[in-house]
Formats: sequence, C-alpha cells, structure tokens
Amino acid sequence: MDRRVGNERPGCESMLHGQQSFTMSANNPMVMLVPRQDSPESPAENALGSQPTDNPTNALREPDVRVQSVARAMKILFAVAQSESGLKTVNIARNANLPRQATYHLVHTLMATGMLRQNERGLYVLGLRVGTLAEAFRRQLVPSQHLAPIVREISKMTGETAYATGWMDGEIVMLVTARGTNPVHATEATHGTHEDAHARASGKLLLAFAQEDVRSDYLSRHALTARTNRTVTKLPDLYSEFERIRAQGYAIDNEEFSLGLCCLAVPLDNGVSPFALTLSSPANRFQRHFDEYLAAMRRIAANLTQFREDPEI
Repeated sequence: MDRRVGNERPGCESMLHGQQSFTMSANNPMVMLVPRQDSPESPAENALGSQPTDNPTNALREPDVRVQSVARAMKILFAVAQSESGLKTVNIARNANLPRQATYHLVHTLMATGMLRQNERGLYVLGLRVGTLAEAFRRQLVPSQHLAPIVREISKMTGETAYATGWMDGEIVMLVTARGTNPVHATEATHGTHEDAHARASGKLLLAFAQEDVRSDYLSRHALTARTNRTVTKLPDLYSEFERIRAQGYAIDNEEFSLGLCCLAVPLDNGVSPFALTLSSPANRFQRHFDEYLAAMRRIAANLTQFREDPEI
C-alpha cells in the first residue's frame, strides 16, 4: 500500500475538530469539523515548526543509565526476547551492540540467575524465571499510567491526536489518547474502542506482528467490514499488507476507517511488545508531514527500549 494518501475530499479512529463549520455526510456520519478558538491559525506547521526532525532533544530523553552491567544485561534480555527461537552468544553481542567478552560473562550470569537458558539447539532463550516477571507485568500493568506520557509526547511534537493501543483479552483495544493541538485535528477515540482492527493502523500493525495462532483466532472472530471504499476486505490482501508492515516497520490507515482521516502506527520493541503508538491526522496534512511524523514517532518508540551507548569494559 502506498504510504501517501489520495486527493479525495474528506472521515481512522476518530472525528475531526477544526476551524470549519459543522458538517456531516451520509458516507461518514462520524466526521465533524467544529470551531476551535484557542488554537493558532496555522495547522501542523505550528506544531512541527522548523524543528529538525533528527534532534534527539525533541523526543523523550533516554534513561540515565547508572550501572553499566545492569544496562548491558537488559540489552541482552531484549535481544533474546526479540529473537524468534533464541540466539548464539555472537548474535547476542551483535544485536545488543556489546563487546563479545562482556556478553559472554553476562550471559552466564543471566543463566545462573534463571533469566536465560540454553535450548536443545544450544541457543540462548529466556529462562523460566522470566515467566514470573511476565505474570507480574500482566497483574500489575495499568496501561494508561505507563503509556500516557508517551502518547502526550507524540501529540506535543506533532500537534496531532495520538493513541496507544494494545492486546487485551484477545482484542485490540484503545488504551489511552491525547488530543491534538492543531486548529483542525482528530478528536480522541473512546477508551476501550476495539472494533474493526483490520481498518485501523494500530490494529493492522499489531495483527502483523502477532503470532499466527493469535492473528488467525482474531480474524476468525471478526468480519472484514468495509468501513470506507478504501478498507481492505479480502483476507489475502490483508495478509499481503501484514508482510509489508513487518518489512517497513510501520502501518498506515489510508482513510480506511474514516474518510478524511489517516493514521500512522509504529510498534514498541520492534513488534515484540503487545502495544503500539498511533497518530491520527486529517488526510491532506498527513500527506505533507508524513516523513516528519514517522521520524518523530520512531524516535519516541526507540526511547522506550534503547539504552544509552556505553564504553566498553
């Protein structure tokens, strides 16, 4: 699917707020444009301004890593977690960007603590004690508390409405939103929204990176409803798009959920995480600022999982 949007007039996951008078159409009864008195006159340009898109200070700051060995151990665990079936030491060192000797010692420490183990093929995989952490994470997780600051940062940097979405009990659910600041912007979708994931950028992204049994189960329970004339409604076409999403590392809703609106979604942890970050924008502004939006969201997503590069031991 082309990342750019067409020239159709307006209609992702929400309605529009803006400077124009109230409008509604039979094709898209959820799209409204209403006055906003407290916004600047120009749209996305005021939010993005002349800020360089590659300036790391524009994104969330990286954590202050105080103990080098702990930071490196976490890199190793992330590298193993993101692999399909485990890694050799040399692959761990390369993927985590760590010295091989330091990696060797830390891997053995993690094995001794039960955080890693070797499988029958001699590859390092997550150990049984990681299950304790995973279970505690599910038990203790309050998504809005963890994801809200990230979503607000996306909205602040781009001026667009932003979302965090995730898997919850077999459904792809809207977890937290932040309203855009541009004069014309998408309103926040209702928390808990979960219908028609095949037509949403975040839904397509999470389905693309899901395990096949999870993906198949979801699609067997949900019809591929045509939200607009751009919605993908054939399963082979949707699976082809999943392949493109995995290859490019992001997903787009090209007016597939609602005419006049486009969305961009990026994964956390290269798709291993059950959460995704999404930006929603009017179609014409989405086309003009796509590159800036993608760069900003990737920087923010990367700051959740990447550690500061540290000198070799």
